[in-house]
Amino acid sequence: MSSHEKTTPSDVDEPSALERRSADLVTRLLKVGIDGLGPFDSAAKVAQAARADHPSTESAVHAVVRQHSRLVAGNGFVTGLGGLFTLPVSLPANVFGFHVLAVRAVAAIAELRGYDTTKPEVRSAVLLTLVGADATEVLKSAGLPTGGRLVGLVTSRVPRPVLMLINKGVGFRIIAKFGTQGLLRLPQRALPVVGGAVGAGLDTVMFRRITKNAEKALPPLGSAAAQAVEGSA
Repeated sequence: MSSHEKTTPSDVDEPSALERRSADLVTRLLKVGIDGLGPFDSAAKVAQAARADHPSTESAVHAVVRQHSRLVAGNGFVTGLGGLFTLPVSLPANVFGFHVLAVRAVAAIAELRGYDTTKPEVRSAVLLTLVGADATEVLKSAGLPTGGRLVGLVTSRVPRPVLMLINKGVGFRIIAKFGTQGLLRLPQRALPVVGGAVGAGLDTVMFRRITKNAEKALPPLGSAAAQAVEGSA
């Protein structure tokens, strides 16, 4: 057999393991965090319930943040959904659970403020709030403007391949941060009392940072702030 016949197809164009894990992570975050699954309500249902119980949009937003802050601190729903969190994304269950809760909270805030979370642009904007300052680099790598609020993204017609690049960039950063360094948190969480308290405190602080960023980045649609960004987009 000649050397030519022994040549196997190149895997250069095949997605890497990291790319596959990133795509899987993003798909599951969107599916569970925004659309809901089983007993885990969708972001739209959470927003609807908050709107029914509170007189104003912003009081409903604050209620969603408080509700999810408590869930993040406990993160007890992870065990309640069981096998859902046995995922090939190189993330421990509690870390994935944190991000699902963060996605749902931000998406519910977006719903309350007039955004349609079924739209791909809005879903990508929700994901971007998870990575904080790194969102600028994700947008830059996708060839999009990096200034202004995320409302500039959701009010623009962004090609689907570009949105896929954004989503992939978010997935990469979450896995890079929590799939390796984030695993160092597990020994602390294994401690009966101290680990649980430390973990809950860190998660709550991180969650509040994400939601505060989301509240600034996604102002009420139709407000002066949103209109100004939309007009310059």
